[in-house]
Amino acid sequence: MVELKELKENMFRSDEIKDLEIEKGTGIYLYDKEGNQFIDCEAGTFNLSLGYCNKEIVDAVNEQSQKLTHLTSSYLAEPVVRLAKKLIDISPKNLTRATTKVCGGSTANEGAIKLAQYYNKKSEVISFYRSHVGQTIYMQNVSGNSFRKEPFHFPQSDIAHMNYPYCYRCPYNSTYPECQCKCVDEIEEYLNYGSTGNVSSLIIEPIQGNGGNQIPPKEYYKKLKKLCEECHIELIFDEIQTGIGRLGTMFAAQYFDVEPNMITTAKGLGGSGYQIAAILMEEKFNIMESHFHSFTYGSNVLSCTAANKTLEIIDNEEFLKHVREAGNYILERLEKFKDKYSFIGDVRGVGLMIGVEIVKDRETKESDVELTKEIAKRAFQNRLLLRTSLYGLGNVFKIRPSLNITFEECEVMMDKLEKVLDSFVY
Repeated sequence: MVELKELKENMFRSDEIKDLEIEKGTGIYLYDKEGNQFIDCEAGTFNLSLGYCNKEIVDAVNEQSQKLTHLTSSYLAEPVVRLAKKLIDISPKNLTRATTKVCGGSTANEGAIKLAQYYNKKSEVISFYRSHVGQTIYMQNVSGNSFRKEPFHFPQSDIAHMNYPYCYRCPYNSTYPECQCKCVDEIEEYLNYGSTGNVSSLIIEPIQGNGGNQIPPKEYYKKLKKLCEECHIELIFDEIQTGIGRLGTMFAAQYFDVEPNMITTAKGLGGSGYQIAAILMEEKFNIMESHFHSFTYGSNVLSCTAANKTLEIIDNEEFLKHVREAGNYILERLEKFKDKYSFIGDVRGVGLMIGVEIVKDRETKESDVELTKEIAKRAFQNRLLLRTSLYGLGNVFKIRPSLNITFEECEVMMDKLEKVLDSFVY
């Protein structure tokens, strides 16, 4: 039999494949072929909202697989229709249409931009520095990380990038609330003096995920929504990471109490790793023919079944309350860590979307990327899986476990993390 190490030679970007060979997973735990147990603080890639091999989801998918496994999206199937109705039910009231004819976050975001352009006949898009809104050629261009574009030759016309409300490192050297959200004023300045007057949409992660877990003030979104309305710009919330209970609300839009014109969702919607995505939109966008944006495996019946079971479990106030309380417990522990470790510059989070910023000096706030990498490395050696910001080039490590993590598991996870951080105190 061919060994895994031989197969790795033929894998795409095999240099990035870790030597860890995983044999099984359950809940927040992964097990390698030797039986070693790892705690996954990152819930896969933040997509396992209900953990590895969730029994309720697996059972529902297995049952559906005996009836129908796949169907072209030209036809209707009960799990697909039920999912669309449920997504509308849990979203802000202004969003009355849903489509699942997309395969992932990238194509959902790209589809939302297409829908906006088709509706208002305008072309410009506003995005943000450090944003991660997709991996397709176009969405990689809309994203705000130059290192991901450098090797390629992408045309970048009609895309503008703005400062994200990064309060810990305010680009205007201001402090909230005295700043009165100047970062929205910058967008207005661009609209008045830098754009062609042809801005179609603004796409934003309500909490910036890969960019370092930035959390804007709620007032920011009130002001941003008002500006978009005044300038007839469609506001798109990329809720690929923040949606489906991650913040202790079904969507971040509800946490920030704002109604975007569209919401995109994916990742956690599949519950236990099933590939599914959707665009939620206002009625006015329901005019674009589906052949402009639909994919072979969009609206996959098995994935829709997994999503339905996921929403059945998460759309429950007691469950969402648990997410908020578990997140608060972790944040309280991290605040104590901040007192204990001088290299922790900032701790920020909502629900179970939490980030810890690592610095060389708290006064200067100088980033310490190398230490951040080393923390993740030692965590791995202690069988704790952490992910860092900007694909390992950033100075924030993230804690985003499965939403059904127990309080006991939270305690074990944080005890392990404290042991790792202790190893850096000399």
